Amino acid sequence: MGVRAAHRDDRRTFRDRSEAGRVLARELSGYRDTSGLLVLGLARGGVPVGWEVAAALRAPLDVFLVRKLGVPRWEELAMGAIATGGGIVVNDRLVRSLGISEADLQAAVERETAELARREHAYRGGRPPVEVAGRTVILVDDGIATGASMLAAVRAVRSVGPARIVVAVPVGPASACRNIGQEADDVVCAAMPPGFEAVGQVFADFHQVTDDEVRELLGTPTV
Repeated sequence: MGVRAAHRDDRRTFRDRSEAGRVLARELSGYRDTSGLLVLGLARGGVPVGWEVAAALRAPLDVFLVRKLGVPRWEELAMGAIATGGGIVVNDRLVRSLGISEADLQAAVERETAELARREHAYRGGRPPVEVAGRTVILVDDGIATGASMLAAVRAVRSVGPARIVVAVPVGPASACRNIGQEADDVVCAAMPPGFEAVGQVFADFHQVTDDEVRELLGTPTV
């Protein structure tokens, strides 16, 4: 387990998520034609990045859903995350320091679990998730900040018995990338800016990806 910086220039930027996906695909080229390879794009922003990775590696693409658990009254502040399949990460230190009750935490979990189910149906309709057990899975997002969402995804995928879990992101703080590297089998982070502020800082185009874009990409073959 470890973290690879795809390019040592941590000041690099990307035109958009598609370009970032192509950069990651080059770094992941050693996985091309791996038997049972599967790319999972974290919805929504990870799907356009993941599509480029999947197309370059000749692998199927599916969507993977993760939802942030927002602190009551400060929803933008994450106290954890949940993922499809039951993966959950909770920042216990933050929960304790803010005095968040078990009831408030559980209410957030229930609310976001309902939203996960809604999005699963919106993106897939009646199609079930792709089988993960025994496969090499590449989890792709458009970047990581705290790493809570990706960590929840890694744990959820790990629970169903993949052969290997690879995490690939265009950008993230070095500390978060290292933390994920303790649980994933391989981590590729294209840029780890020393002055990391937000994922969008390395993108010229960082528009909000829509549900329609996700559905269109999932319907566009990568193999």
